[in-house]
Amino acid sequence: MFVAAGLDLAGQVVFLALLAAATNWLPVPIAIQTLAWPWGWTVFCLLLYPSLGWLFGSYTVLRWRHLPQLLLLQRVFLTCVATLVVVAIARWLTNPAESIWLLHRRVQLLWLSGVCLWSLLVRISLRRGLVLSDSPQLLLVADSQEAQVIQQAWSRVPQLQNLQLLESDQLQEHVQATNERCLITLGSKWRKTQHLCLSEQLDALDPRQVQVISPPGLFERQQERLPPALLGKGWMTYDEMPWAAPLSFQTQLKRASDLILASALLMITSPLLLLAMGWIWLDDSGPVFYRQKRSGWMGEPFTVLKLRTMRVQPAHSVASWTQKGDQRITRAGKVLRRFRIDELPQLLNVLKGDMSLIGPRPERPELEDELENNIPHYRMRHWMRPGLSGWAQVCAPYASSIEDSDLKLSYDLFYLKRFNVWLDLIILFRTVKTILKASGR
Repeated sequence: MFVAAGLDLAGQVVFLALLAAATNWLPVPIAIQTLAWPWGWTVFCLLLYPSLGWLFGSYTVLRWRHLPQLLLLQRVFLTCVATLVVVAIARWLTNPAESIWLLHRRVQLLWLSGVCLWSLLVRISLRRGLVLSDSPQLLLVADSQEAQVIQQAWSRVPQLQNLQLLESDQLQEHVQATNERCLITLGSKWRKTQHLCLSEQLDALDPRQVQVISPPGLFERQQERLPPALLGKGWMTYDEMPWAAPLSFQTQLKRASDLILASALLMITSPLLLLAMGWIWLDDSGPVFYRQKRSGWMGEPFTVLKLRTMRVQPAHSVASWTQKGDQRITRAGKVLRRFRIDELPQLLNVLKGDMSLIGPRPERPELEDELENNIPHYRMRHWMRPGLSGWAQVCAPYASSIEDSDLKLSYDLFYLKRFNVWLDLIILFRTVKTILKASGR
């Protein structure tokens, strides 16, 4: 994605420079041909195209190499049209000077036509491995029982690549027969030192072509998650976490960022919060806020604050999963949940220190008992402060069952192991995309 965005940006700069040099030959007014460079509009246009490309998925499709080329064309064309529309709206709202050549309609059409063709060329080249090397072939060597568990976990998410199961005696022949790079996943039985025959086979292969990895390593590298069923006891201790030391730089930076961003967001969204509160009250005259016990850091319970989006339930009602099309959700609640507006009061929980902006979503204690009994390593998610958004929230669908919670935990465990400021920024940008696409539930 970042390579494609960088190449898109470079292509835009080149096309703008060519258009600027060719203004004397373009069919535009004479006044436009003699003006100074419009830096503000240039930066706006350069950033607008990749931003809309990210929003409309023209970078996301690069993850799946086998998608039809037509879908790729549709995403790029949609991005170009959206860019043209947004620039037209911005021009109408700001009413800029007529002499700004960059905003001339013919210049815009020429620029975006070139950018559209360049973007298609970049994406086709990336998909065919002309710019970056192809992904390695994924091979699995494991006994039947472990292979079934691994392949079942592999199929839980949309497959970017197939995972091919091989017998140990077929491995060397298969690798030598292909010209592709291979990533070989060895099951626990075959990683033991007594299997010297397989070890000798692997040592005889070209290390530039072959890489050997464990099942958790496969998922961590290819799917950016760690399925709990594949992790052994003591796979990671608390002291090994990136933020284990309370005075570490990353821990202090994360907390400072939480305080600054939560304060700013609370001030910026306060008018929206007031409107939402009024809508909730007018909808059914019930209470505006909803308070509920959730499990926080190290399992300590705390009270989470949200805007109420469901009908008022009896105090003795049993906790249950929220399903798609749940009849308990109010008319106002449907809209608030789609845009995640109901989560905004939790910024107060962030300021208080009960939550962070980024982390695993806090769950109800009464549901966690069942989840802990069915999902290994579930309590490890409490080693992190719960968050408004998280890696599981931007990568996995809404959890409405134990199986869904198992999938979301695999992303939480990945975040637990790989936490860094850069990953938090990626989650933040993906959360913004989720909000803009109104894909909440």
